[in-house]
Amino acid sequence: MTRTRVGIVGGGPAGLMLSHLLSLDGIDSVVVDNRTRAEIENTVRAGILEAGSARLLVDTGVSDRVLRDGHPHEGIDLRFGGESHRVDFRALVGEPVWLYPQTDVFVDLANARARDGGDVRFGVSDTSVDLTGPAIRFTDSEGVRQEVRCDLLVGADGSRSICRAEIPEAVRTHSFREYPFAWFGIITEAPRSADELVYAHSPRGFALISQRTETHQRMYFQCDPSADVAQWSDDRIWEELQARVAGPDGFTLKEGPITEKTVLRFRSFVAEPLRHDRLLLAGDAAHTVPPTGAKGLNLALQDVRVLAEVVERALRKDDLDALDEYGPRALGRVWKAQHFSYWMTTMLHALPAATEFDARRQLGELASVVGSEAGSRFLAEGYTGCWPA
Repeated sequence: MTRTRVGIVGGGPAGLMLSHLLSLDGIDSVVVDNRTRAEIENTVRAGILEAGSARLLVDTGVSDRVLRDGHPHEGIDLRFGGESHRVDFRALVGEPVWLYPQTDVFVDLANARARDGGDVRFGVSDTSVDLTGPAIRFTDSEGVRQEVRCDLLVGADGSRSICRAEIPEAVRTHSFREYPFAWFGIITEAPRSADELVYAHSPRGFALISQRTETHQRMYFQCDPSADVAQWSDDRIWEELQARVAGPDGFTLKEGPITEKTVLRFRSFVAEPLRHDRLLLAGDAAHTVPPTGAKGLNLALQDVRVLAEVVERALRKDDLDALDEYGPRALGRVWKAQHFSYWMTTMLHALPAATEFDARRQLGELASVVGSEAGSRFLAEGYTGCWPA
């Protein structure tokens, strides 16, 4: 049996960042995760950090690698009607975003916790939580049954959270929106097709042209959620992607061998409340968003930034009522991000059963966004996370 102040279920970026921030305030924690470190490192995830997220990594001493190895993107291209229209973040809000894969964020955080002597236990199994303790029970990677007793329990254990399920149905509300499409994602060994992300609207559906490194790129196109990757040859994939970005300006994608194919389903989801007695939720355990707006990882990091501050005051003053501040502060940003992600998704994707009116209205909306400073600023504020206070 181990005793600690804060028990954290989930060793992804949210759980590790929370543990790191608490350690800076002298508060000990234990983090557990069913996945091994290698499994998390090899799971390809989102690659865009808001400037505030990048600063959080650097200013709290996690790592400055994002500044050395990351790539600042000062805008994106909205492509529709076969033409690209740049939204200049730097000119509109004074901030870039950073192309820096979530796997690298995880590695930086895992290394920081190891360097600072943090208690992080990967590869556990049979995990359960007890709110009356509170306590976390699990079998460690050596096959030994363990119990961690804590003052506060944090569920940062992803969209299938076991912690969230412990909140009684009578006091919880789950708000969600299902989407009738998914993303077909690929990784290709090819040079970059563009210096910054390209969000493409076309009659055939949405496409996103993203980057990873100088030699490996990440791309997506809208597909049916039931799509079978085995039915898509490399030639068929490239034909579809090229058709969705084609236009009179001659823009084409640089092709190469496709090394990974996946179908990514998504939905909008918010769990409330974020606090129940001594249990608190953060990251994907509390909310998920469509990937269109690049908000998921950034929301998780902002959740735990607020949570660490609130937990520090609650434990120092032995005043659990201070924890009530966390939910309203975090949810204010969460619902802004939900709106932004929903707006980007419905503006750019081909909607099932859409009429000619619907398709032309979408083009009018896109033209309105890129055709006015106010419209472009709204997009820039949401994408960079620089919302007015």
